[in-house]
Amino acid sequence: MLRSAITRRGAAAVALAATAALALSACSDSGSAAGDGEAVTLEYGVWDQKQEAAMKEIAAAFTEEHPEVTVKLVTTPYKEYFTKLQTSVSGGSAPDVFWMNGPNFQLYASNGVLAPLDDQGIDPADYPQGLVDLYTFDGALFGAPKDFDTVGLWYNTELFDAAGVAYPEAGWTWDDLKATAAKLTDPAKGQFGIAASQFGQENYYNSIAQAGGEVISPDGTESGYGSPEALAGIELWTDLIAAGSSPTAQQMTDTNPEDLFFSGKVAMFQNGSWAAGAYADNPDIADKVNVAPLAAGPDGNQSVIHGLANVVNAKSDQLELAKEFAAFASGEAASDIMADSGTVIPAFDGKQQAWVDALPQYDLQVYIDALDTAVAYPVSKNTAAWTSIESEILSQVWAGSISPKDGLQQLATEMQAALDSESE
Repeated sequence: MLRSAITRRGAAAVALAATAALALSACSDSGSAAGDGEAVTLEYGVWDQKQEAAMKEIAAAFTEEHPEVTVKLVTTPYKEYFTKLQTSVSGGSAPDVFWMNGPNFQLYASNGVLAPLDDQGIDPADYPQGLVDLYTFDGALFGAPKDFDTVGLWYNTELFDAAGVAYPEAGWTWDDLKATAAKLTDPAKGQFGIAASQFGQENYYNSIAQAGGEVISPDGTESGYGSPEALAGIELWTDLIAAGSSPTAQQMTDTNPEDLFFSGKVAMFQNGSWAAGAYADNPDIADKVNVAPLAAGPDGNQSVIHGLANVVNAKSDQLELAKEFAAFASGEAASDIMADSGTVIPAFDGKQQAWVDALPQYDLQVYIDALDTAVAYPVSKNTAAWTSIESEILSQVWAGSISPKDGLQQLATEMQAALDSESE
């Protein structure tokens, strides 16, 4: 998830510095292959504490097959993860294997930081095609898909029951969503039907696709924000705010919209599959919520699909072992461990049902069914260069200081300029 508050100038400087630093790192000497039977420690960089237990179990399973190898987990909170990674890559101290996401992948792959994994026997058919495509660069696979996430509509059953409103269900439309949000809004209680938050992956990336539009062209070179379909996808959310069915942009700035959902002030909240375990562990809402498919727009009820990959530091001193571990950590045995933990949906085909079964109190099958019509998370060679523009302009649209139509025209123009600069 990218919820950037970086200024355009600051983001451009960061992007330029990152590109230069990564390019410089690619000039250093490459690492050697593993030693024969000698004790080896591989560093594995991750960012989610909730997955630490499962990752340690995966590391231990790899050591069972390779007794000479110890895998050391290095956990960095997401907010600092990529800053630290850039620094460690530039300084030659990056982990041997580390997590990568779609928005940052092409930047690292294009600068020679990552090692290709085509020689590891990874069968693309074992993973969702969208993830294989996401982590392929110049025809080579640089990331072993680890997990994936789609988006669903979480709702507070207690608030629905109190209002006598039917729960969301498959086949719901945008009109149904709007009508239900209005019924569940009670100004006297400070209660809103839905949180129309300015979140791309959870909200407007999906609705733009549901309207038949796109954020960016499949090849990552053309902005899609200038289309009437993109405008419709944005106006779904701004209209909900204007109708009073959602907190205002300022209210959602003052209080995280998910916290409003936790406290019962918001009845519906779109969120990714990663939320399931967190909600199950939250005593305030665990027994009061469930999840349904997204409402359908003019073109369907598409969800964005994203997911992480295990990638390998091309300069690892233990390159061959590192590549083998990356493939293992995304393979069948590791996927069983991830599924049983209930934290994420394994990308490996056939392992998703165990994740669904891990939290039977929720209708988590909706996240798996979303694969049928899922659209790829929007990325380009330097995604951060235009997501900062996106965040800044859309914040004005959400606040009502600029109309959605005018804002998207400006966004399309400035985003295209950023994309054009990538190819120069």
